Amino acid sequence: MQTQISLRSPQQVTMIPKRVRCCVERTRKSDESFRLPAALWAQLEVLLPQPRRGERKKGGRPPLAPRRVADAIFYILRTGIQWKALPRELGSGSSAHRYFQRSQQAGVFKTLWAVGLLHYDDRKQIQWTWQSMDGAMGKAPLGGEKTGPNPTDRAKGGTKRSVLVDGAGAPLGVVIAGANVHDKWLVEPTLASIPIARPEPTAKAPQHLCLDKGYDYTDTRELVALNGYIGHIKARGEEIRIKKTKGIKARRWVVERTHSWFNRFRRILVRWEKKADNYLAMLHLACAYLAYRLAGVLG
Repeated sequence: MQTQISLRSPQQVTMIPKRVRCCVERTRKSDESFRLPAALWAQLEVLLPQPRRGERKKGGRPPLAPRRVADAIFYILRTGIQWKALPRELGSGSSAHRYFQRSQQAGVFKTLWAVGLLHYDDRKQIQWTWQSMDGAMGKAPLGGEKTGPNPTDRAKGGTKRSVLVDGAGAPLGVVIAGANVHDKWLVEPTLASIPIARPEPTAKAPQHLCLDKGYDYTDTRELVALNGYIGHIKARGEEIRIKKTKGIKARRWVVERTHSWFNRFRRILVRWEKKADNYLAMLHLACAYLAYRLAGVLG
């Protein structure tokens, strides 16, 4: 028979072995990491759509508190579990999904991302000078909109996200497509997906765009130049040599690190949304979280 450990009083804490206390504290911290941070909730609260008039019926269940809804959506984003498997303390999975759909349709998560970038620009300044772009493929077992056969995974259903980041890795633009769509076709929509105003590049403040060998096409180079960028398209071997050369800083790797950050959100790592807009909304929420974190707002 297992004994449950409670940490309600200081006397009980001192009686528990140190090794067990550390394990419990680590578990408590990991649980908190799956809840929406208070600083991010303060921004999201004013953006959530208000309940519709006459929506609540007499004798029915009371509507979920907005804070619980936000925690539930963020919990789904972090863990990747099914909506129906949502813990009871976070409310009904079907209700949380309904609120998520409504927020997605209202553009709440994209707006939160844009506000996060403005906070980041105000506190740290967006590093527009050196930007980088790259795509990453993920699994999409249920298929759906903007999915396709993954050429690197035996043609199984997959999706691709194309991400534009600044010099520090903050996500500036993101679009999704089928896994079989070539990266070069996503350059223009990714540049157009920036949710805030991009400053005009000038001679004193140029903007560079770093891309890997997969973008090494004449029309892609022309498109990059047409958008006011100075293109830098280098092979992976050349990038490694740059890293080993003193005085020269490799700049394209930051986008790969951002993709790694995205993969920590399990709902993004494996796509279960059939609707492209729902999956993109999850990406926008993750972008907002990263923007606020890089701004230092989340501690």
